[in-house]
Amino acid sequence: MDMDQKEKQKEQSSSPIYVHNPHLDALKDDILYHFSLGTGSHNLPAMFGDVKFVCVGGSPWRMKSFTEFIAAELAMEDPKSEYPNICAGTDRYAMYKVGPVLSVSHGMGIPSIAIMLHELIKLLHHARCTDVTIIRIGTSGGIGLEPGTVVVTKQSVDATFQPKFEQVILGKTVVRSTDLDQSLAQELLQCSKGLNQFETVIGNTMCTLDFYEGQARLDGAFCSYTEADKQEYLLKAKEAEVCNIEMESSVFAAMCKLSGLRAAVVCVTLLDRLKGDQLSSSHEVLNNYQLRPQILVGSYIKQQLKAKAENR
Repeated sequence: MDMDQKEKQKEQSSSPIYVHNPHLDALKDDILYHFSLGTGSHNLPAMFGDVKFVCVGGSPWRMKSFTEFIAAELAMEDPKSEYPNICAGTDRYAMYKVGPVLSVSHGMGIPSIAIMLHELIKLLHHARCTDVTIIRIGTSGGIGLEPGTVVVTKQSVDATFQPKFEQVILGKTVVRSTDLDQSLAQELLQCSKGLNQFETVIGNTMCTLDFYEGQARLDGAFCSYTEADKQEYLLKAKEAEVCNIEMESSVFAAMCKLSGLRAAVVCVTLLDRLKGDQLSSSHEVLNNYQLRPQILVGSYIKQQLKAKAENR
């Protein structure tokens, strides 16, 4: 097989990033406003065309920390060097890049991550990226798990334990699937077993619209239910195979599925919600917990890149 045939075969077997919007073709310049990037102002294929892994998380600080961690893990750049924030022209999100790994913050909650994902998916599409894996790394509240346990999401469910994401578009409710890539979840679980540093499980993740009442907390500014009500609800969640609770996984799963991105959610549990609502662990312990998704995902990316290099 000659080189042209190999390239053609590679193109046919690669997975592009899909956008489902015919109106984009009419845009002379697609401005990614919340990233302070655009197709007219930036050469997106040159900047991002080699991206194969995208890691997203709520905090800009955490994503910069992950960038430094992955740089050291992959031995690609000096981990002590300063990594410029690619989105420095805006204060909405932060973005960093090391080799084929892009690290992006998404803020808190469904609206914030949804805005970021719209522009990230368009960015990857305009950059002509292929075979991209995207992983959300974050924190969560566990249900019946020891604090510090890492949960790889099997399926994202809503606050009624249904595996769906609902969005009102033009006054009508649109329901989208929240399925995630099961083979990727299993690969991450196996990677964690190889590391043997902390407990990792696969289970459903409940995605809520709120940190307090939406998650049955008793310590918000408002609360109209009892401790017994809370326990009953969380035990129902556990019966529905919910292992943890956070606020972004449903729209993340839905949008990644629509765009053809291979996606996973990896969150550490900071506490067992059956035993309380407030974070009482020390700052040092919580910091250690928050590193665990980074360690797992960093190890997975390193493993995948090594395997790819060996197969060339």
